[in-house]
Amino acid sequence: MDGTKKRKFHTSVRNLVEFIFREGDIDNRHGRLQSAEAMQEGSRIHRKIQSEQGENYLAEVPLSVTIDEANYSLVVEGRADGIFTEETEDAEQTFIDEIKGMYANVSMFEQPIYVHKAQAMCYAYIFAKDNLLEHIGIQMTYCNLDDEERKIFREVFSYDELKLWFDNLILSYKRWTDFEYEWRIVRQASIKELQFPYPYRQGQKKLVGDVYRTIARKKNLFIQAPTGVGKTISTVFPAVKAVGEELADRIFYLTAKTITATVAKETFLLLMEHGYKAKMIHLTAKEKLCMCEEMDCNPVHCPYAKGHYDRVNDAVYDLLQKSDCFTREEILAQAELFQVCPFEMSLDVATWADDIICDYNYVFDPNVYLKRFFQEGIRGDYIFLIDEAHNLVERSREMYSARLCKEDFLQIKRLLTPYNRKLVKGLERCNRILLDMKRECDEYEIYDDIGPLLYALTRLASDLDEFLQKPVDIAGRDDVLDFYFEVRNFLDIYDRVDEHYVIYTEIGEDGCFYLKLFCVDPSKNLQECLDKANSAIFFSATLLPINYYKSLLSEREDDYAIYAESTFEQSQRLLLFGRDVSTKYTRRSADEFDRIAQYIYRTIRCRKGNYMVFFPSYKLMEQVQDALTGILQGEQAESIRLIAQKNGMREQEREAFLEEFAAESTDTLVAFCVMGGIFGEGIDLKKDQLIGAVVVGTGLPQVSNERDILKNYYDERNGNGFDYAFRYPGMNKVLQAAGRVIRTSEDRGVILLLDERFLQRDYDALYPREWSDRKICSAQNIEELVLQFWDKQTL
Repeated sequence: MDGTKKRKFHTSVRNLVEFIFREGDIDNRHGRLQSAEAMQEGSRIHRKIQSEQGENYLAEVPLSVTIDEANYSLVVEGRADGIFTEETEDAEQTFIDEIKGMYANVSMFEQPIYVHKAQAMCYAYIFAKDNLLEHIGIQMTYCNLDDEERKIFREVFSYDELKLWFDNLILSYKRWTDFEYEWRIVRQASIKELQFPYPYRQGQKKLVGDVYRTIARKKNLFIQAPTGVGKTISTVFPAVKAVGEELADRIFYLTAKTITATVAKETFLLLMEHGYKAKMIHLTAKEKLCMCEEMDCNPVHCPYAKGHYDRVNDAVYDLLQKSDCFTREEILAQAELFQVCPFEMSLDVATWADDIICDYNYVFDPNVYLKRFFQEGIRGDYIFLIDEAHNLVERSREMYSARLCKEDFLQIKRLLTPYNRKLVKGLERCNRILLDMKRECDEYEIYDDIGPLLYALTRLASDLDEFLQKPVDIAGRDDVLDFYFEVRNFLDIYDRVDEHYVIYTEIGEDGCFYLKLFCVDPSKNLQECLDKANSAIFFSATLLPINYYKSLLSEREDDYAIYAESTFEQSQRLLLFGRDVSTKYTRRSADEFDRIAQYIYRTIRCRKGNYMVFFPSYKLMEQVQDALTGILQGEQAESIRLIAQKNGMREQEREAFLEEFAAESTDTLVAFCVMGGIFGEGIDLKKDQLIGAVVVGTGLPQVSNERDILKNYYDERNGNGFDYAFRYPGMNKVLQAAGRVIRTSEDRGVILLLDERFLQRDYDALYPREWSDRKICSAQNIEELVLQFWDKQTL
């Protein structure tokens, strides 16, 4: 089907009424408290209320209505929470029940919230139309999620009243669907003619075909994509072509780092230069878009928050008419012009974008995800392109875990003592339970059940909610609010706890006592998100062993996996493994540090240029740096300059660090860095900017309670506890560090891995195929091997 044929556009009842009827201010003093309601939709309270009704009550009834326009149809759809009929004196009266679980004190409601009422009115219109009813009622059932107190509102409408109201609603929405229809014709026509912008590299055409076929079959694909295969264009291009063939309608390019997001944006822009027409946005964090000195989102402190919802739809529509690529600068200028919040406006612009580049959390994080696309019950025609997918393992563990700090309860108690005795008692109750748990804790303690604390937390959260709804001016209100959301998040995450979680307590390095819900295996939670899309493509240059990542990032047994061919020649680099050196704790000594330093010195003195040396920790880095400094002083090697990464470097310091590699110099530069840190991946130093990397150690994560829990969990599950907790995460950091050297076909360089454990059989299966030419060296012959390599490059 091409874009000129009559097609259907779909919108949910909820999205429609929230979009059209929103008004007034952004107000974090109240809205943040009510936002948790959205996360609870369709949850425990809905099911409980529905189950309590009689057999005459129909729950979760799917309803839809199709509105035919001249060139397209609009389908408005959703699920009514309940439909029931009551006998009256005159006749039977049908009601649509709209259930809203909220943390607010519902007994104080004097009337229903209008957007909630509007949802019920939409369902009432659709049901009355389908069943030829002259009158129909709506029932708004509000329920407090903590104490389950309820407040019910009812109203009866004639069908004619509802039809007039609904027709006006659709008329207000028509300019948006007209735009979407007309723009889609332009987009689809441009994709038909779109060609791959470059001559295909070796194996690249096959990779593009594999991605396209995966999308066509609505499957997931894991790609081990060595540097140089052009993974970004090789995934974006087939995804765009799939959209052109009606296999999807929107592309989400997901990444963990700004630099990869920039590459993605440049790739979409490249296709646009070749004729592709699309609306594209790169979602930027609120902190980077806020136009106020202090980010306090309410009408008192922010002029852009005041009346935001009264103006934002016009701002978005105007921007859609005059631009295709929504840059940060354009978003800020438009927000200033219409006096709206740039961040919130950018989220609304994304609703109408074809290509959305964003951080993982906009799709996967239960607290941040874009509800307009991914709320419960919605599945879209989406493609997920997940870049640097190896990062998603730890990121998703963080997203789906939660923790509480015992000391926070005492701090909040001190803040609230002058204001609310009931809250103080609730905080003391929770603290006593945590104190009992602390007394049982040695290194760490695992729990199967924390029922008494959950009950106390639920009551505390309800009391905090009621307190924070009141306009009480207290010192430390922001601290209380942050604590409230930590408690709420803990309770929400607990609803997810199952065999994929471990509940444990520990005393942290800061001396505080923590209770943590640790998502050891995030695959189930991630799969719920992946199911919202037609297809997901996971790719990285370090996705080995691929079955490890498949097991943690998806639950589907039919996911595909491929190994893309490297386009680089093995002769471009020398890959050496040092055999007589180790970074094991039992071997660490001045002699061992000196041996590592000798390896580094004998490598870098063979050729002037820029080198990076990666270490598993700052401590070992400093110890070897001292040893190398001693060698350089003894050799009077004044032309070799050392710099070192510092812990907690600011953005300006990072940029200055990287600028050292671009500067012209007659010296040799040796940069000491930490594996897995800010310089360990995601940076491109091409040609002579970097000619060598030394990786010291196997990158094993430091021993901790969490790593011990991971090891024990996977030992019980598959017998691979050490691999899952230590070896695989460590090897990923090694591969990322080694991958800094060869970035283009013109690059030449040396890669040296220093730890005899790399020679063990357990590591053989973890190396990329293109590492088959690795050589073993010693401190005695390394210089000879490196000189031979550089001599060949000058022939």
